[in-house]
Amino acid sequence: MSRKRGLRRLAVLGLALALVAGALYTALAIIQRSETLVAEKCTVTVGSRTAELATDQAANAALITAVAVRRGLPPRAASIALATAMQESKLRNIEHGDHAGPDSRGLFQQRPSQGWGTAEQVMDPYYSTGVFYDALVKIPGYDSLEITAAAQQVQRSAYPQAYAQHEDMGRAYASALTGESSEALDCTLKSPEGPGDAQAVLDELNTAFGNVPATADGSTIVLEASGRQAWAVAQWAVANAKSLAVTEVRVEGRSWDRSSRDGWQVADAPSGQVTVTVAAAP
Repeated sequence: MSRKRGLRRLAVLGLALALVAGALYTALAIIQRSETLVAEKCTVTVGSRTAELATDQAANAALITAVAVRRGLPPRAASIALATAMQESKLRNIEHGDHAGPDSRGLFQQRPSQGWGTAEQVMDPYYSTGVFYDALVKIPGYDSLEITAAAQQVQRSAYPQAYAQHEDMGRAYASALTGESSEALDCTLKSPEGPGDAQAVLDELNTAFGNVPATADGSTIVLEASGRQAWAVAQWAVANAKSLAVTEVRVEGRSWDRSSRDGWQVADAPSGQVTVTVAAAP
């Protein structure tokens, strides 16, 4: 009898351990899926180079790069602009300067007193990006200069070597956001806080890239684009997914799904189109 009792106790103990293990596994799975623990960020991986930005920084990087694409500038121009803006403002449109430039403002910390425009103008990210590129393209051979050298000739900074520390980030994000590198940018995000506005996405996109042939229907925008332009537009949409409540992007046989957190996946996405879906109203 004692032997049978011992076996029963072992069986009960084994069952109890299995139940505890199952409960722990379930609890861990729930915790891992909990949105409260999601660290929102955007990451670009190009070859062996990986660079991570906060979502607001990534959206500004997308804006700066889209302006370069719209102007027909090479990815190198975007790399220089991104490294510059990261050093000057941490890729944030700030309303203050520092001791060296108390009237500096905006993404590139441009000074109205130095002829960059009015305080209101340099706080407009499209204006400030545009005048940065205006100055950059006047530098002979800027696209073959070191990023530090090109940035310094535009900015005339007191710390010219500081731009170099952002070179890898600038190159990685420029490569992805110009469409030179496909499926390179991925953003980890929580669920949208509310419904998106397809027309607002289209308006923002046209402001960034110029008029791209597109239609907005309900919660979906379909854009006519192919090759590098398609990937530039698609990865711009991912970089802006947080603020624009984008839930899915499809392009060239690939899709990015906000809820999956698995990056770009194989999908039914016809060539020559980019489809952007925003969160629908409840």
